[in-house]
Amino acid sequence: MVKGSLDLDTNYEQEEPFDRSKVPFWSSSRLGLAVLGFFGFVQLYALRVNMSVAIVCMVNHTAVQLMSEKTNQSLDSAEASCAARLANTTTDIADGDNDWDKHIQGWVLGAFFWGYLVSQIPAGWLATKIGGKRVLGWNMFAGAVLTLLTPVAANVSYIFLIVIRVLLGLTSGVAFPAMHSMWGNWAPPLERSKLTSFTYAGTQLGNAITFPLAGFLCKYGFAGGWPSIFYVIGTLGIVWFVLWMFLVSDTPGQHKRISAIERQYIEYSLRESKHQENKPAVPWKAIFTSLPVYAIVVSNTTSDWGAYTLLINIPTYMKEVLKFDIASNGLYSALPYIGFWFFINVSGFLADFVRKRNILSTTWTRRLFDAGGKIVPALLLIGLGYIDCTQPTVAIILLVLAVALTGPQYSGFTVNHVDLAPAFAGILYGFSNSVASVSGFLSPLVSGAITSKGQSRAEWQTVFYVAAGIYIFGAIFYILFASGELQDWAKVEDDSKNDIELKEPLKKNENDVAHA
Repeated sequence: MVKGSLDLDTNYEQEEPFDRSKVPFWSSSRLGLAVLGFFGFVQLYALRVNMSVAIVCMVNHTAVQLMSEKTNQSLDSAEASCAARLANTTTDIADGDNDWDKHIQGWVLGAFFWGYLVSQIPAGWLATKIGGKRVLGWNMFAGAVLTLLTPVAANVSYIFLIVIRVLLGLTSGVAFPAMHSMWGNWAPPLERSKLTSFTYAGTQLGNAITFPLAGFLCKYGFAGGWPSIFYVIGTLGIVWFVLWMFLVSDTPGQHKRISAIERQYIEYSLRESKHQENKPAVPWKAIFTSLPVYAIVVSNTTSDWGAYTLLINIPTYMKEVLKFDIASNGLYSALPYIGFWFFINVSGFLADFVRKRNILSTTWTRRLFDAGGKIVPALLLIGLGYIDCTQPTVAIILLVLAVALTGPQYSGFTVNHVDLAPAFAGILYGFSNSVASVSGFLSPLVSGAITSKGQSRAEWQTVFYVAAGIYIFGAIFYILFASGELQDWAKVEDDSKNDIELKEPLKKNENDVAHA
């Protein structure tokens, strides 16, 4: 067992002047924020991945078929047999109207990440200054409007569509930094893992829902099929925006429906950072010279490499190696992200459990969950590289597990931003996610270069080896240099007057718990 003698969370529990068991959770405002945040991230990833499915229906389908024919070249006997079986499978999805070659399609699919890279750090800074509620809410609204405009842009020009996707990336890039800023104000340390993990698990459910939904709308949707993907998802985004702006507040102190005991519990548990009473200057030099911060950056970047390798390439891998038809592709592509969603939530509750029981310190909880979420998937990816199209069931199981078991990373590096500096969590996430977003450009380029010749199992084996090696490097670096402690540069001088004013109503309101 690893115990943290100076664990910040233990200090909180020893000094509390009230009974923690009487503070509501299931009926709490902080859980309500997690639920709304969860659906916000479902929406966020629906906006991100919808184009990956829709573009198959937008372009000339005959051209897509012609491009896929070269997968029959340089194949072994098993792959050639599976490819022949696929060729005999017909699909009733009509050709699209856009005559875009593979180069143009690549620009359309990659445009999102150019905007996504730029907005991360400014979003974290802005959320720290004016609050995450407005930053996240209005940018999600803008993203929904841009999504509704996507069919118009596509029909005008692919250049117009690329501009729309870049702008969509700009608006989407604010989400994680802004939400991290919100949790810096709302998440008690001993609930931090499960609240943030539950919220961000919406990203994977967004993937799992969007793949089959977009495939269904391509075939059966209104307005000609594929445009309905963007109309449905854009409309849902506006509905979420309205609920978010009416029901959420930046801090517990600003919330109109929160119970007194919950507000005081949250503010007391976060008292050392004092970011609710003060607006401290951002310690930029300390942030950019902090080794624990760079541990997060490296972990985030290596995690994203593996994530984007799979997220962008799973449909292509299934077509080129497993020889699945397009109808099967959408459903099977969603399965890994259903598992991912499940393991994110399970690991969040487990991480908080081992910290509450002092089984592990915060630092070692973050390190071990992060390492497990990288090393185990790395080994599964290596195994996946040896599976061919004659073993589709084994391949699907390995693929689902390789994606799903990365979920514990959300209780590792993802929530770690809030551990280090609750007052600057949005800025930290903006910094680490900006660097990590580079994987969004490089990973598809490397995968495409490796599989550009024969598009065979052997080439995909190399893709998985590269991703596995990067995963393992990230895990080792994070174990060596990560910390779960509140950093000295993130602390604000204590104000004894505020402590007195806070503790008195805590004692006074203990008897009000039954009415909370």
